[in-house]
Amino acid sequence: MEQTAQPVNNPVFRYWVLVGMVLIAGFSQGMLLPVLAVMLENAGIASSANGLNAAALYIGILLISPFIERPVRTFGYKPVIITGLLLVTVSLILFPFWQAFWFWFILRIIVGVGDNLIHFSTQVWISTTSSKEKRGRQLSIYGLAFGMGFGLGPLMTSLLSVNEFLPFIIASSTSFIAWIFILFLRNEWPDNEIETAAKMGTMGRYKKVVKLAWFAFLPSFCFGYLEASLHGNYPVYALRAGIDIEWAAVLLSSFVFGSLFTQIPLGMLSDRVGRSKVLRVIIFFGLIAFLSMSTAEQNMWVLLTCFIIAGMLLGSLFSLGIAYMADLLPSSLLPTGNVMMAVLFALGSMTGPLAGGFFIELIGDGAIYYSISGMLLLMLIAGFIFDRTTGKNQEQSEAA
Repeated sequence: MEQTAQPVNNPVFRYWVLVGMVLIAGFSQGMLLPVLAVMLENAGIASSANGLNAAALYIGILLISPFIERPVRTFGYKPVIITGLLLVTVSLILFPFWQAFWFWFILRIIVGVGDNLIHFSTQVWISTTSSKEKRGRQLSIYGLAFGMGFGLGPLMTSLLSVNEFLPFIIASSTSFIAWIFILFLRNEWPDNEIETAAKMGTMGRYKKVVKLAWFAFLPSFCFGYLEASLHGNYPVYALRAGIDIEWAAVLLSSFVFGSLFTQIPLGMLSDRVGRSKVLRVIIFFGLIAFLSMSTAEQNMWVLLTCFIIAGMLLGSLFSLGIAYMADLLPSSLLPTGNVMMAVLFALGSMTGPLAGGFFIELIGDGAIYYSISGMLLLMLIAGFIFDRTTGKNQEQSEAA
């Protein structure tokens, strides 16, 4: 009798495989930023050009976003994830072979495309298969996995002194292992209700998504703005402010790892008391933490404490935003919503360093803190407006 391997139809196994996908995608992103920055710096590339090269990853995210929804609806999650993993794996292994600026720029765009295929498919897959009561916890683990991967990635810079190929070999190998695991999953498709997904049309879906859940997308933009501002602007700001560069590295790491401790508790809390309340509270106290940093620079330990607190509060913005969006939208519109999440994250990641650089030149002392605080204040105001209008109306309709 001929036997063939059957795909695994186990929700728990599927969930942890998808979490593993996100960890590896975060690892590849976290590795590429500092490793390529160091290699370009050693090659004598100007810092402005170095920053342009780093932006290529987010350009890739933006380029693929308008076209990502249809393949997922047509072919399902699994083929799209496999395609993304293959793009990332092949691109990573090609980086050290030809160390040319524009070659790396193109490869980073491809990695951005591949990472977005992975993130989009895993986000929608987890969101649509999680119950509302457990969605916050499950997506917080998703965010935790990405944060762990992103935090581990920069450690690969130490391997450049051993062999320039080594960080890329490790990153591409982990992507290949993830590719093997995804082959064991049974393919699934998002909800394709005719009335909401097909008859509505592309523009109709986007208008409906914005109307129902516009505030839920802002944490994605804010998180991209915050993360890219810190990683892109803070080392420059620290040097100009007289902060030791080693301390700057410790401060940035403390923000990342501070977020790891509270991802799951905040996700579980949002399941109990509501996503909107938790988002407004963490944004408010995150705003206070960043404003406090401007007066804490004379004491590095106080500044370190502020960074840890800010990370513990704001590191969950992205995962809570996804969970809130999934609460507000019907399942058939989740693919469209996740496209907007990716676009706003990329836009925030590109806007943050530009605004931060402008503030550093214009204000000087405290500039990076004021840039991020201003964004958080706008977010807080938007949250109250949404809660008093759209959010409250939806809660009432659900209760009815």
